Amino acid sequence: MVYFVGAGGIGMSALARYFNYLGRRVAGYDLTQTALTRKLESEGIEITYSDDAGAIPRDFTEKGPKEDMIVVYTPAVPETNNILRWFRDNGYSTVKRSRLLGELVNRGTGIAVAGTHGKTSVSSLAAHLLRELPGGCNAFLGGIARNFNSNLLVSEESDLFVVEADEYDRSFLQLYPSIAVITSMDPDHLDIYGSYDEMAGAFSAFAGQVRQGGIVLYREGVQPGIEKRGNIRYFSYSAGNPADYSARNVRISKNGLSVFDLVTPDVTYRDMELGIPGRFNVENAVAAAAVAMLCGLDETAVRKGLSNFSGIYRRFDIRINKPGCVLIDDYAHHPAELSACISAAREIFGGRRITGVFQPHLYTRTRDFADGFAESLNELDDLILLDIYPAREKPLKGVTSELIFEKVRLKSRKMCRREELPQVLGGMETDVVITMGAGSIDAMVEPVEKVLLSKTRLR
Repeated sequence: MVYFVGAGGIGMSALARYFNYLGRRVAGYDLTQTALTRKLESEGIEITYSDDAGAIPRDFTEKGPKEDMIVVYTPAVPETNNILRWFRDNGYSTVKRSRLLGELVNRGTGIAVAGTHGKTSVSSLAAHLLRELPGGCNAFLGGIARNFNSNLLVSEESDLFVVEADEYDRSFLQLYPSIAVITSMDPDHLDIYGSYDEMAGAFSAFAGQVRQGGIVLYREGVQPGIEKRGNIRYFSYSAGNPADYSARNVRISKNGLSVFDLVTPDVTYRDMELGIPGRFNVENAVAAAAVAMLCGLDETAVRKGLSNFSGIYRRFDIRINKPGCVLIDDYAHHPAELSACISAAREIFGGRRITGVFQPHLYTRTRDFADGFAESLNELDDLILLDIYPAREKPLKGVTSELIFEKVRLKSRKMCRREELPQVLGGMETDVVITMGAGSIDAMVEPVEKVLLSKTRLR
């Protein structure tokens, strides 16, 4: 029996699905019902939305603590949560999600993808490619990959695990992989680390946990934070700069997809096509292809996998693409991610007008990066800024979305509450709309989609 406190989180839900696949009795709690929790329920996982110990299924409580029962929690759930407190007060053993994930992955051959951004795309694409190995692979992902409509892959024939290595709360230090990938090390989670140097030190420690004879694959430019060891192989990758694995001659095809030559240490493979748009995704594709080839996948399988990759929900996810009406949804919640998303839209949709909707995520991140957020959002034509999504945090005095808003130089900018967004967009002249953020903005994508399609029909 396994109970998940915070079952609706993307990482927690993958673990819940895994134990459900194994035939264990699985249940859990989450604060609000979402599309993901509804999907878990449809798969037979019982979810409660009441922070009340009385809502825990009786078969989890009536016989008291059991050796075969696991209670899993995530740092996103406060220590004051009544369900978590009940399990602890009654002698149940509780385990943090990152530790349980480490125990599972470290039993096999781990491929752990870390980075302040890019890790979900690289790990999902790598898992997609590695499914072509004779035994396939297992994967715990930080997003829902369209090719298999899940954040979980299970193979009973393989001990290979692809996992997203989360730097928050130093969670990735529970992993001892055979291959470690580092996609980026931009300042983030300074509420946890205190300084960039502390954060970089954690990434260095993560790279230092690679097993004997293993591999560290890093984006060219981040290697100063990696302390090299003699028994580990190190490879760099890049989308434009010289590296062990790189993309050269990148161009956009007639259907808007990227085509490039993949340069490896031994040979150059020409005219690789990536099945998802965005030049920034070329770099992610190079990293995933490098992982796949280092695991023994041949060029034919890599070429096929790159071309038929369908992307990830909420990662430059083009929901509408019609003349005069485009809707893109993206998880971007860091200044670098916002810039990459907006730049990709500019590249694909030419000189069209871009309206961005951004929901800041966390008070501390808003406080620490207000200037950077404003600079990134200045790349838009129109801005709609929503209130901060607090997630695990309590409000900070003087920290609101206005910290960003007052620094934005756009003439066309406004603020509104999340619930008002469809009405606000309905009253605006729009062309390309991008919704961005890691909080609850995803719940507004369908209402926004309906409004934009309705406007299109009325033209």
